[in-house]
Amino acid sequence: MRWILLLLILLNAFYYVWHQQQAPLRAKEVEPATAYQAARKDIRLLSEAESPRVRAPSSVPVESSAPEAAVCLFLGSFDGQTQAEVVEQRLLSLDIRADVRSIDAAAGVEYWVYLPPLASRQASLRQLRELQARRIDSYIITQGELANGISLGIFPRSDSAGSVMQRLREVGYEPQMRELSRAHRSFWVRVSPESRRLADEYLLGKLAGDFAGLQHQLMPCEGVALP
Repeated sequence: MRWILLLLILLNAFYYVWHQQQAPLRAKEVEPATAYQAARKDIRLLSEAESPRVRAPSSVPVESSAPEAAVCLFLGSFDGQTQAEVVEQRLLSLDIRADVRSIDAAAGVEYWVYLPPLASRQASLRQLRELQARRIDSYIITQGELANGISLGIFPRSDSAGSVMQRLREVGYEPQMRELSRAHRSFWVRVSPESRRLADEYLLGKLAGDFAGLQHQLMPCEGVALP
């Protein structure tokens, strides 16, 4: 009986020692689990995360690739090309790039009275002699769609042309009339864009004093035809 009691005492002592040795080990095992739980709080699914803000593209002005039409300084106008060339040479002597250009502008309408061509040139010539015998100014048309017809004059006013046509009808002819656009050609001296700064107010004033009625204006460089 005494041996059994000693054995129980030893077992209790052994269990106490073993329990004291295992307690720290359990504490060490709990510590990583606690850290893991804390770390989980910072873990979020991608679906739960806020969508990243999309940065709006900055608006950058786009420069136009089409160049603006070049603008030149024009001096004129001159009725004759020779006078325009004098101004051109004067500018060139000052290292100002310039050339002569011409422009045709509508200057009104003229009225052409004529007799249509007859069946042959001989018949038209006989008709021409008849008109001249009546002292009516006339001449044969030598080219164009009205070749071998007879021209009775070009008039600046429709009433003048009408009176001639009435006179011809009274003596048995059937004249016709066409409207012709009348153009006036003038000449200009064009100063190139790179030389515009050299044609200052002082130079333009001197040119205006030397050439009566000289004007200057800015126009597209290719807006005036070559002579």
